[in-house]
Amino acid sequence: MQRQIITTADGSKTIQIEEWNEQYHSVHGAIQEANHVYIKHGLLFFNSEILKDSDNQISILEIGFGTGLNAILTLLASEELKLNIDYFGVEAYPVSFEELNQLNYSEALNIKTNSFENIHKSDWESSHDITEQFKLTKQQKFFDDIVDVNCYDIIYFDAFGARVQPELWTETIFSKMYNALKPNGVLVTYSARGSVKRALRSVGFIVKRLEGPPGKRHMVRAIKS
Repeated sequence: MQRQIITTADGSKTIQIEEWNEQYHSVHGAIQEANHVYIKHGLLFFNSEILKDSDNQISILEIGFGTGLNAILTLLASEELKLNIDYFGVEAYPVSFEELNQLNYSEALNIKTNSFENIHKSDWESSHDITEQFKLTKQQKFFDDIVDVNCYDIIYFDAFGARVQPELWTETIFSKMYNALKPNGVLVTYSARGSVKRALRSVGFIVKRLEGPPGKRHMVRAIKS
């Protein structure tokens, strides 16, 4: 399928799949969307509302590792919040280095280190200490192959939209997400479709609709009851 690098409304770039008219991140602002959905309503919410004061260790599963934008934002947040994060990114079709080299996240985020490059240079299926506080494991597999149980505190559910890949937004997939989370674990996603909320509730999640990022009315946060 034809792919191209485009610039979103906040100046950060993303990948567009022309045939689907679908992007890896919001055209209204790639960084703005990722910060709002996954950092603010995922990581920061968990850190302030659920994480015990005596603990500074969080495990995160990202469904749709893609460009690595959510990962680098989480790495930056781990330094600011003084959290130790084990980050697991699942991706069936990794982004090419040619495409990654055209993204401008290090520049847009004013990152002075090689952290973003190291995230993508790290081998798949192995654990890597990207920083002292951020450990990364990238796994190349389909979402349906996830069989983890009670492993993660947070899931960033960032798959392509249900319009183009409805099979990724089903009770079957969300049941796997529910099982993979620890009790009181949090799942956040940009989608607030009625079918998505119903599927989440049907497998046991407590679902809350929240204000969406720029250009989108709503998003969803779900907690494992």
